[in-house]
Amino acid sequence: MPELPEVEVVRRGLRDHVVGRHIAEVDVFHPRAIRRHVPGAVDFAARLVGHSFTEARRRGKYLWVDLSSGEAVLAHLGMSGQMLVQPVGAPDEKHLRVRVSFADDGPELRFVDQRTFGGLSVEGVTEVDGVSLPTPVAHIARDPMDPDFDPVAAVAALRRRRTEVKRALLDQTVVSGIGNIYADEALWLARLHWARPADGLSRAKAAELLTAATDVMDQALRAGGTSFDALYVNVNGQSGYFDRSLNAYGQEGEPCPRCGRPIRREPFMNRSSFSCPRCQPHPPGFQL
Repeated sequence: MPELPEVEVVRRGLRDHVVGRHIAEVDVFHPRAIRRHVPGAVDFAARLVGHSFTEARRRGKYLWVDLSSGEAVLAHLGMSGQMLVQPVGAPDEKHLRVRVSFADDGPELRFVDQRTFGGLSVEGVTEVDGVSLPTPVAHIARDPMDPDFDPVAAVAALRRRRTEVKRALLDQTVVSGIGNIYADEALWLARLHWARPADGLSRAKAAELLTAATDVMDQALRAGGTSFDALYVNVNGQSGYFDRSLNAYGQEGEPCPRCGRPIRREPFMNRSSFSCPRCQPHPPGFQL
């Protein structure tokens, strides 16, 4: 699932290509693509047609485009969702689910989703700390790239969690934007095993971990995000290249770039966690 850097790449593309444009027509080709919009496809289209996109925004891994009506189109990219900008008349993608056409006859916005785990919905907004957020996103914490992110408060929230540190990092109410990939990379940088108790971290170590997460996501953003296959692309259909810079995630058996020991893979929350056995030793009493 896309994490903060990948979603930010898509957000910037939407800002550059669809913000300020008047919506003329909306076609929904698959009901699962708007299943979170309970009133259905006709209502979804009616909420967009005649309005304009006014801003493309993000909090953590959550992406939305504001409408001139005061509502917002919330995009769940899921495992394979793509927001693509395509010329009018370009051949339809095999897994095209929603098409938005504009009054200026310029490029269309297309939502393509092979696995149909993602989707779009029109949502009302809620004011939280002076910021308008789609109501389903109102509980999500700020992410480290938010200008108003409070690192002291985030460290305190992380250290209050009585669970493994990686599970706390993935809790989007603690700090948003971090998923499995960047959690593993941040833990590698901070020399922490994923099963270390979050409430046992010192303030300094918790701050070091959040700084590592910020740094690795910033590096990934500059590389266009992480693409392991053709399912994650930007609005122009281009892949990101940060997968070439990963130190731990997905590197099972490869030498640790820091000490040379083979990276290990361990089961974690029905997924996998990757770490170095020397740089990130198991905490006392650890059992798989």
